[in-house]
Amino acid sequence: MTNKPVLLVIAHGSRDPRHAATVHALVRRVRCLRPDVRVETGFLDFNVPSVRGVLESLAVQGVRDVVALPLLLTRAFHAKADIPAVLADAPPQLRVRQAEVLGPSPLLLSALERRLYEAGLSPAAKSSTGVVLASAGSTDPEAIAVIAEIAREWRHTGWCAVRPAFASASLPRTQDAVRELRALGCSRVAVAPYVLAPGFLPDRIARGAAEADVLADVLGPAPEVARVVLERYEAARVPALAAVSA
Repeated sequence: MTNKPVLLVIAHGSRDPRHAATVHALVRRVRCLRPDVRVETGFLDFNVPSVRGVLESLAVQGVRDVVALPLLLTRAFHAKADIPAVLADAPPQLRVRQAEVLGPSPLLLSALERRLYEAGLSPAAKSSTGVVLASAGSTDPEAIAVIAEIAREWRHTGWCAVRPAFASASLPRTQDAVRELRALGCSRVAVAPYVLAPGFLPDRIARGAAEADVLADVLGPAPEVARVVLERYEAARVPALAAVSA
């Protein structure tokens, strides 16, 4: 029995069955990387088990330490409000620490490139390819600013150009960013969905990519994503353990 905190991966949830299947595939990869860590999955909505249900079950089993990791790419409403509210209702015998969201991270940029190359883009074509960094979108200005900054940083790794786009709440839309890159003179245009799992908004991104040359898959269970999950877990559990021993 490990004495490490349980890692509770918190996903948004979706009516689309592909969402939960992708989350579970990612969690399986995390478990393979760290068999010494117990990893559980909870959903905020639509899917089971719920976050509250998992926390209650862990408490009944005698677990005392939990690192709750939001399976989110930006620190927007769910990370700032929804998840803290659910964790605040955790059974009192649990010590729960909320880890940081996954993004931004250089590993996620590596995962985006992995998906582009898997979709058929040649690494040799990088300098002549414009990329649309297509995210779900948010009403949170901090989250939008982070996406814009990621696009700027990614551009400096050798792409012809990189433009952010959003499937909801913010502009531009994917199709508009594709056309902008065409107008800039990029030889080809690729769309890289900066989303973790399939669903309604990723499908909207895909429709907006109709005029692009390459459409990458969602990040899903890419090995780089699993590594970021574990980085966030370690960063959260070390202060938690220090506090317990103090």
